[in-house]
Amino acid sequence: MGETMRRRTGSVILLAVLLAACAQPQQPRTAANPDQDLGGQRSESHAKRVTAVIMGDPPGVVQAVAGFGSRGVDALEHMVGAGLTVIDNTGRLQSRLAEAVPSLENGLWVVLPGGEMETTWRIRQGALWQDGTPVTADDVLFSAKIEQDKDLPFYTNAVGWAAIDGFEAPDQQTIKVHWKQPQIEADGLFSDPVLPKHLLERQYLDDKANFMSLPYWADEYVGAGPYKVREFLRGTRVTLEANDSFVLGRPRVDVIEVRFIPDPSTIIANIMAGEIDVTLGKTLSAEQGIEAANQWKDGKLDFTASNIVSIYPQFIGSNPPIVRNVQFRRALIHAIDRQQMVDSLLPGLSSVAHSLMYPGQAQYKDIEEALPRYEYDPRLASQMIEGLGYTRSGEFFRDQAGQPLNVELRTYTVDINQKATLSVADFWQRAGVSVTPNVMSPQAAQNNEYVFTFPAFILQRYTSDLPGLKQLHSSRTPLPENNFRSGNVSRYMNPEFDAMLDTYFSTVPIQQRIQALGQILYHMADQLTQMGLFYDAEPTMLSNRLQNVTARWPSSTQAWNVQAWDVR
Repeated sequence: MGETMRRRTGSVILLAVLLAACAQPQQPRTAANPDQDLGGQRSESHAKRVTAVIMGDPPGVVQAVAGFGSRGVDALEHMVGAGLTVIDNTGRLQSRLAEAVPSLENGLWVVLPGGEMETTWRIRQGALWQDGTPVTADDVLFSAKIEQDKDLPFYTNAVGWAAIDGFEAPDQQTIKVHWKQPQIEADGLFSDPVLPKHLLERQYLDDKANFMSLPYWADEYVGAGPYKVREFLRGTRVTLEANDSFVLGRPRVDVIEVRFIPDPSTIIANIMAGEIDVTLGKTLSAEQGIEAANQWKDGKLDFTASNIVSIYPQFIGSNPPIVRNVQFRRALIHAIDRQQMVDSLLPGLSSVAHSLMYPGQAQYKDIEEALPRYEYDPRLASQMIEGLGYTRSGEFFRDQAGQPLNVELRTYTVDINQKATLSVADFWQRAGVSVTPNVMSPQAAQNNEYVFTFPAFILQRYTSDLPGLKQLHSSRTPLPENNFRSGNVSRYMNPEFDAMLDTYFSTVPIQQRIQALGQILYHMADQLTQMGLFYDAEPTMLSNRLQNVTARWPSSTQAWNVQAWDVR
């Protein structure tokens, strides 16, 4: 981009920011009650304060109440609530209310000779609900019951409830889970915030239909997390105060105000005005984050690679049939300058995706180095297509009947998907393959049959990492008999590949599991069942005054260590 264009772009963005600031001014930070004492630690006038923002207007502080499309509420939930474990900013489990994360090494994860398992959690001494009641095993078992209730929005089946044979509480500090079969995600079973049985069981049993409408989920929330809800104002903000009795110690920041702002331009305006210290959830796009960071002298942009953007080939009823030919798919990936796409769409924030693993996972370094790579080589791409019997005539290749080689490239209306689709279409057409881009309307995208019966290729973001591998099994293939439920996007069905997946998800020892994973990822890269392009980036805006705050991991939140947040 030339200097003149950069200046124009910056001017336009600055003008938009100023207009948004005028359109919706935010109140300056003032003490809600100057005479109030915060847990005997610091008076309100001397309190450490942080202001965060969520894009939207959540009806409560819990993700299941707000809906899983609401952004940033998962971070808010981990501020006020706590699970036995928590996922950190590298994707690893850390203990929270539990003394330790179950593992083979510490003896809290046991694989029995017949393949059954037992996992054990011990609640930390001194773990309390914010009303002073001790957190007990009964609370954990009650929470498990709620999460297994298919009539409630907590149910996700993310950890495979069907694999559990039963629960046991030998005492009020211990929970033991019996598993019918190996389940490698068993140690993350209780990562979601635990619910207080003594406050919710009666309402659940007496009036389950109105259970999710209780004021408990907003201004009356009582959790076991590092912050208490002081005030919840729907459409405006929630104010949190430090929990003096949090089991890991009193948080360093006294008050966190989380504002609810639905418009990204207004969020940027508030950031520039010094009213926002940190964004929660996926608040801004990568492009918006880059532009804002370039103008924000008091803060910076932090980010994590997430949501791999891939091209999925169709393996059932492909049109043209050559889509199922692996040499054709290899030619097409060689024809794409993926590094140029990264540099133009997400400069400095992303990298080429050679597998579905997120970059920087040290334990998988050897696997990634052994995978096939498809570097940009348009000449090789042309040679490979010619080797399949096509002849280039004019702009495009033609088959033996003289018909041009044409493929449809379908995608969604998400901005990064549309830009990537146009870029890929340009590369393929330069390589001699005619492309028909198809951006599905929001209405069409709601029709699963239409979406998953795409004729040739579909480009989309996919939030997965390794737990998402289960979606690639033949049993998750969208078909008429299961109403085309999403999962195995490419509809690739291969018994040998299914066996690799089954082995991986039933192998608990980490070294053997990594070996099984290596076989899966090699097969995917060699056969190009999923043609990775790059990773999308989820920016987090951070004020320079903050300490110990990190961008979110795809399966965690910025609030995973909120008790350690601090200000300069």
